[in-house]
Amino acid sequence: MELVTKPLMYWVFISIIVFAAQLCNGFYLPGSYMHTYVNGDNIYAKVNSLTSIETELPFSYYSLPYCKPLGGIKKSAENLGELLMGDQIDNSPYRFQMNVNESIYLCTTTPLNEHEVKLLKQRTRDLYQVNMILDNLPVMRFAVQNGVKIQWTGFPVGYTPPGSNDDYIINHLKFTILVHEYEGSNAEIIGTGEEGLGVISESDKSKASGYQIVGFQVSPCSVKYDPEVMTSLHMYDNITSISCPSELDKYQVIKEQERISFTYEVEFVKSDIKWPSRWDAYLKMEGSKVHWFSIMNSLMVIFFLAGIVFVIFLRTVRRDLTRYEELDKEAQAQMNEELSGWKLVVGDVFREPNCSKLLCVMVGDGVQILGMGGVTIVFAALGFMSPASRGMLLTGMILLFLILGIAAGYVSVRLWSTIKGTTEGWRSISWSAACFFPGIAFIILTVLNFILWGSSSTGAIPISLYFELFFLWFCISVPLTMIGGFMGTRAEAIEYPVRTNQIPREIPARKYPSWLLVLGAGTLPFGTLFIELFFILSSIWLGRFYYVFGFLLVVLLLLIIVCAEVSVVLTYMHLCVEDWQWWWKAFFASGSVSLYVFLYSINYLVFDLQSLSGPVSATLYLGYSLLMAVAIMLATGTVGFLTSFYFVHYLFSSVKID
Repeated sequence: MELVTKPLMYWVFISIIVFAAQLCNGFYLPGSYMHTYVNGDNIYAKVNSLTSIETELPFSYYSLPYCKPLGGIKKSAENLGELLMGDQIDNSPYRFQMNVNESIYLCTTTPLNEHEVKLLKQRTRDLYQVNMILDNLPVMRFAVQNGVKIQWTGFPVGYTPPGSNDDYIINHLKFTILVHEYEGSNAEIIGTGEEGLGVISESDKSKASGYQIVGFQVSPCSVKYDPEVMTSLHMYDNITSISCPSELDKYQVIKEQERISFTYEVEFVKSDIKWPSRWDAYLKMEGSKVHWFSIMNSLMVIFFLAGIVFVIFLRTVRRDLTRYEELDKEAQAQMNEELSGWKLVVGDVFREPNCSKLLCVMVGDGVQILGMGGVTIVFAALGFMSPASRGMLLTGMILLFLILGIAAGYVSVRLWSTIKGTTEGWRSISWSAACFFPGIAFIILTVLNFILWGSSSTGAIPISLYFELFFLWFCISVPLTMIGGFMGTRAEAIEYPVRTNQIPREIPARKYPSWLLVLGAGTLPFGTLFIELFFILSSIWLGRFYYVFGFLLVVLLLLIIVCAEVSVVLTYMHLCVEDWQWWWKAFFASGSVSLYVFLYSINYLVFDLQSLSGPVSATLYLGYSLLMAVAIMLATGTVGFLTSFYFVHYLFSSVKID
C-alpha cells in the first residue's frame, strides 16, 4: 500500500505545483506590470470573440469577412478560464506607431456572396460587438442616449436604421489612444507582453523612459468607398483623413456583390492618467450611489432581523435551561415525567436520518464550494485578481475547487462515521463526494456544449479541454478527496451526548407541512443576496465589468451569518413541536435560498434580458443559472446544517436527562 501511495502523492504534488505556477500569472495588483514604448514603436491590436447580449453565443472575429493580418491568423495562448468563457483572442491587421497620427487603408474584400451577406446581416441585427484589445486594454466607445453619456466596451459589427430593411457595416474606425509619458530614471521596470516577464538591466534603463498606453477608445462609422480607387492601394498605405458621414446614402450597405473597404485612423493624446489607474475607467460602475444605498439598506435590515432572532433565541433557550438547572433532583425527576417540547425527543434527536450517505456527500461538497468561493472573493477583494488577466478568476476558482477536495473528503467521512458510529464504507463516501457536484456540472455543461457546437460558437468547450478537465479532476481532486476521507477516519469521532432509543418516537400531526416553513425560510438569506446578485448577473450577461468584491465579501459574510441563524431557529422550532427529523430540514432551511436565486434568474431573464432572443440563448442562460443555484444550495445548506448540528449537540449536552 505504501509503495502505491508514495508515487501517487508525488505526482499529485507535482501536478498541483505545475498548475499553480501557471495560475500565479493571474494574481497581481492592477498596474504592477507595465510596458513602455518609444516614438515610432509598432503596436498591434488583438481581437477577441464577437459577443452579443441578445444571443450570448460568442463567435470568432474572422468568421466574418474582415481583413486578415499579412502573416496569417495566429491565436494567442489562452488559459483554462478563457477557454471556458468562450474567449478566442487572435492577432489583427490593426497596427499603430507610437505617437504617429495617421489614416490607414487596410483592405478591400472580394464581392460579398450570399452566405457572407446573410451572416453580416444576422450579426448586425443580433447586435454583435467587436472586442478589440491593445496593450491588454479593451477598446471603449462612448454613446449618448437620452442626454446621458454611456460607455461601452467594443463596437458594433454594423448599424440598422429604425424601420429600415437595409443594414450597414462599420468599416471605418477612429481610434484615440491615451498615452502617459513615463520617466524611468532610477526604477527597475518589469516589462510584460505575450513573451513573459523580464527585469530591465542597467544598460537598458535609458530605454525605460517612454510612453505607456493608458486608454484605448474608438469612434466607429460606416463609409461608402469607390472600390476601383481603393483596390489600387496596398495595406498600410496612408489616406486622407475621413469625416464620418451623416447621410444614409453615404454609408456602406451590406448586399451581394458589394466590395467593402476597411480603413482606420489613429490619434495619440497625452494623458495625466497613470499606469496603475488606467483600469479605473472600466471598473467604475454606473449608478454607484444607488449601489451604495442598496447595500447599506440591505445591511441594516439584515442586522436588525438577525438581532431580533438572536435575542429571541437566547431568551427562550436560556430560560428553559435555567429553569431546569435550578430544580433539585426530586423536582427534576418529576419534571422528566412531564417533559414537553424539545426535551421529549431526547431519545430520537440523533437518530440516523433518511439518505444519510447523500447528506454526508452534499455537506462535504458544500464545504468544498464554500471554501472555493470564500477564498476567491477574499483574494479578489484584496486586489490580487486583476481584470487584465482574462479568465484567471475562473481558473483560480477551478484550482481552489480541486485542492479543497481534501476538505470535502474529510467532512463527508467524519460526518458519516459520526452518524454510523463506524468508518466502514469511507471509500465509497469519499468517491461519491469527489463525483457528486462535478458530475452534475459535467452533465449540465455537456448538454449546453452540444447546443454550442450545433451553433458553431467559440463558447463550445473543445474536446481537448474536456480531457484536460477530466485529467485535473481525476489526478488532483479525486486523490485529494480520498486523502481527506482517510484523514476523516483518523479523526476522533463526535460522540452524541444522549443515547438513541431503539423504537422511534411518533411525530405528532401538524396542521400544515413542515416543509412550507423550510422553503419560506430561504427568503431571509435571499434578502441579503439579491441586490448583489443583480450586479453579478449584469456583469455576466450584459458584458459589464464586476470589480466590487469588497461588497461581495461583506454580503458573503452576512449570508453565512443569516443562514446559520435561520437554520438554528427552524431546527429549534421543529424540536419544540417534537419533530426529531431535523437533519434534512436544517440543510434545506438555508439551502432553499437557491430556489429563490433560480426564480430570480428567471425573473431577470424575462424583465432585464428582454433582448435575449431565441430558445438556444434562453436554454444556455437557464442551464448556467441552474448550475449556479445547485452550487449555492450546497454551500448555504452546509452552513445551516453544520450550525444546527453543533447547536443540537450543545443543547442536549447541557441537560442531563435519564
